[in-house]
Amino acid sequence: MTAPVSEELPVEELLESGQRKMEWARQHMPIMESLREDFERDEPFAGERIGMAMHVEAKTAILTETLAAGGAEVAITGCNPLSTHDDVSVALDAVDGVTCYAKRGVDDEEYYEAIEAVIEHEPTITVDDGGDLVFAIHEEYPELIESIVGGCEETTTGVHRLRAMEADGALEYPMFAVNDTPMKRLFDNIHGTGESSLASIAMTTNLAWAGKTVVVAGFGYCGKGVARKAAGQNAHVIVTEVDSRRALEAHMEGFDVMPMAEAAAEGEVFITTTGNRDIIVEEHYEAMQDGVVLANAGHFDIEIDIDALDTLAERTYEARDGMQAYEMSDGRRINVLAAGRLVNLAAPVSLGHPVEVMDQSFGVQAVCARELVENADEYDAGVHVVPDELDREVAETKLAAEGIETDTLSEQQREYMESWQHGT
Repeated sequence: MTAPVSEELPVEELLESGQRKMEWARQHMPIMESLREDFERDEPFAGERIGMAMHVEAKTAILTETLAAGGAEVAITGCNPLSTHDDVSVALDAVDGVTCYAKRGVDDEEYYEAIEAVIEHEPTITVDDGGDLVFAIHEEYPELIESIVGGCEETTTGVHRLRAMEADGALEYPMFAVNDTPMKRLFDNIHGTGESSLASIAMTTNLAWAGKTVVVAGFGYCGKGVARKAAGQNAHVIVTEVDSRRALEAHMEGFDVMPMAEAAAEGEVFITTTGNRDIIVEEHYEAMQDGVVLANAGHFDIEIDIDALDTLAERTYEARDGMQAYEMSDGRRINVLAAGRLVNLAAPVSLGHPVEVMDQSFGVQAVCARELVENADEYDAGVHVVPDELDREVAETKLAAEGIETDTLSEQQREYMESWQHGT
């Protein structure tokens, strides 16, 4: 595995490197390959303009070029200042029908300027990861909403924001909650987040998981993946939760469950997965042991209070590439990965979720975008569940690519399952 290639390289080298990454991803994304063939034949997005704010790396590039192959004009930028691979951004910008504005390491002003550049293409469909694009359109460019048929949201945090907008009556066009469909949650959130977060932390720190006490904040789908994968590598796992049912689920799966105030003194590695703010704060720093590692696997950099840690520290220094050490007055060192941003994408060695996992998630994104064009009149403004037949279409495409066959219900079995009159 290699770090994202620096933009300081010549454009020709960036282009070649990005294209090489995309080709490798393309070889392992059979769902996207199948959809691309369909899209090239049917051109479902002819005349459409698709605006995207996503993590711009190789797998996302395959989704983007697939949408463009369906006839769309696509404009894309990043959804996190540190997750863009500059070589992939250059290669993606060279794809016919695609304009890419993503750049790694931008400040807040540059980040939102790039989102505005995408919006200037006047998208008719939006594809978002975290909700920044949708929010910017509603706040700054409401005149575009009438021409937008709908959009798709990739991640938990973005869906939370959309549901909050809907509850306030502020969401003015239909959005598919791609994150909430089984083909996303059961694979991307659990296996993707679990594997990629632990891999990024291990590579950044060069430390083992076996024997470590790992504190996982949150036991939603992402937290489950992180906790289970860490336990599978022989770590001792503690879970912190605010939801009684999830806490009980974690307990029944064999994990220790306790408040963060108690876990702070026990943990050696802390991984936040909640999507909420202020999960690790000043009171927790005061209880932590020397050498702890803090990482965030949630979308935004609000789960770990970096400002409070910076205030407490007598000095800070870069302990390793992508890891900042904060030294307390008593000599304890607290190490933060990727500046508290999404560790599986923002650390220098991070490559995001495995290719096969994102093939499934982006397959759902692609068929949802197609659904918006083909059946736009069926969806009012608001958050919509992905139609089950679309989710199953993606699953069946994956099974076919893997050469896996399943049983089917007989007519008698189907009748039995659909009838209320059959009993014991």
